[in-house]
Amino acid sequence: MLQIPAMSPGLSQEQEKESNIMTKLLGVIAIAAVAFAVAPAQAAKHSMGGCSGANLEKTETAVENMADGDSKFVAEKEITAAQDAMLNGKMGACGMHLNKAMQATMGK
Repeated sequence: MLQIPAMSPGLSQEQEKESNIMTKLLGVIAIAAVAFAVAPAQAAKHSMGGCSGANLEKTETAVENMADGDSKFVAEKEITAAQDAMLNGKMGACGMHLNKAMQATMGK
């Protein structure tokens, strides 16, 4: 029976180490979750200057000046999707659609 109390501090230190590891792991997971939540919006913001009325207008003007064809049709669909995303507050999706529409105007 004298050995059981002697073993208890060792177990307590192990439990404390496990608790510290879990705390650190949860912190890393929380930071990663925030980074993944912010990344799409930041990518859209930097790829074409973001989803704004001015960028939407510039892209629409470029699409209007295109010759009729498949590329223009694709660009028009992307503009419509960008407008819908913007109205729904999905700025990352809006920026992505604007980028695709602009790429279509360049013949890519």
